[in-house]
Amino acid sequence: MLVDDQELVRAGFRMVLGAQPDIEVVGEAADGAAAVELSRTVSADVVLMDVRMPTMDGVEAARLICGMPGGPRVLMLTTFDLDEYAFEAIKAGASGFLLKDALPTDLLSAIRSVHAGDAVIAPSTTRRLLDRVAVHLPAGEALKRDAGALTAREREVLYHVARGLSNAEIAKQLGLAEATVKTHLGRVLAKLSLRDRAQAVAYAYESGLITPDHPQG
Repeated sequence: MLVDDQELVRAGFRMVLGAQPDIEVVGEAADGAAAVELSRTVSADVVLMDVRMPTMDGVEAARLICGMPGGPRVLMLTTFDLDEYAFEAIKAGASGFLLKDALPTDLLSAIRSVHAGDAVIAPSTTRRLLDRVAVHLPAGEALKRDAGALTAREREVLYHVARGLSNAEIAKQLGLAEATVKTHLGRVLAKLSLRDRAQAVAYAYESGLITPDHPQG
């Protein structure tokens, strides 16, 4: 499903996605409220959602759609001046975010990754976005989850996830098997009640484990 208040933007995405044999555009909406309503009647796997729109913004729409039982996964579209909104959307349940001027190949890869159950957080552009987003977080914000439940190794894995490394890259960095890294990450998500990798990144920034100025946390 495509959600953007600009018809030309939706038309561009529709053209790119429609050329793919494994992707079908099943619905379009021009604002968040319409997207929420459409999600109740159209069977979509992934919603490509703009952040700022009239009537209801993408953050609130993402929160409502991600809260639907068996609902679609949401991939946010953002620009540098709206980073904090995309970050809030991830905390609300979105599976990642992408720059609106991303290359078509990156867009297609992101959609397929989200559909497969992964989160789009690895590209270097996203790492820069996360660095900028962290500046907007309130200092000393109370954490809702207890990071103290993590082991030293789990905290280490979470730190590298927050830096944007893939499981394979983390395994190489720590001298572990990739399957072991996946196991550690699974435990991190379970202990902190996080939905996926994207929310793990959000948590790491929110908790101060990693910051732009002090990357070692």
